[in-house]
Amino acid sequence: MDEIKGSALSEEIERLQSEHHRYAQRLEELLQKPYLSQEEQLEEVRLKKLKLHAKDLIFALEHRPAVA
Repeated sequence: MDEIKGSALSEEIERLQSEHHRYAQRLEELLQKPYLSQEEQLEEVRLKKLKLHAKDLIFALEHRPAVA
């Protein structure tokens, strides 16, 4: 049972890391532009929030106490 929980936890962490990486890549693309449209500026803010949220979730999952 613990293996299943551990496996599911690892998969969730991996999924979140993948999302975090996608957000970082898109942010990098936006930051390469000399000017951002209003929509791109909103996307930048949204991506930064999503990236931070994913990072917080990864940290929480990696540092959660083991359930007996």
